[in-house]
Amino acid sequence: MSLLLYDNPVSGNAYKVRLLLAHLQLPYERVEVSVTDRTNRQELFAGKNPSLRIPVLRLEDGTHLGESNAILWYLAEGTRFLAEGRLERARLLQWMFFEQYDHEPNIAVARYLLHYAPDAGQHAEIVAARQQGGRRALAAMERHLKQHCYFVDERFTIADIALYAYTHVADEAGIGLGDYPSVGNWLRRVAAEPGHAALLG
Repeated sequence: MSLLLYDNPVSGNAYKVRLLLAHLQLPYERVEVSVTDRTNRQELFAGKNPSLRIPVLRLEDGTHLGESNAILWYLAEGTRFLAEGRLERARLLQWMFFEQYDHEPNIAVARYLLHYAPDAGQHAEIVAARQQGGRRALAAMERHLKQHCYFVDERFTIADIALYAYTHVADEAGIGLGDYPSVGNWLRRVAAEPGHAALLG
């Protein structure tokens, strides 16, 4: 049984998984799931992902795994994309928790409300608050990247993949990257990694 990914082309969380699959050169099938119409989520994901969110990856043995960063960790096991040392692995998790707690809820939500929500453009106060939170997250990344080429162990790992997904489309959230030159340099390094795949590629 082949890998099967439930995803959507514009979802940054799903893109993380597609990007790592591209780097690993792993073949997989896709089922496209709407990010706006959730009427069939219970039917689609019952027994697969309790949160009813994408991405969900069906593994070779037929079991399913949800949550983008958990999927990244699973796929990266035994590869160069996962840190080796105990402290390095903890730091990798630190940045992945940061991505889900501080980064994604702000940048991804602002992007969604501006472009993809059924009532896009009608959430000015919420968007402004999310943009402010997104800038705080980018500022934290900028401070780290002034001193480092990547987020963990000075090499490309799933921490970079997790953070790249929504950072590289921050402009779609109404957040310019001009104030974060080290983040911009890091984005270019990630995009230049062999095997890189574009969001809608």
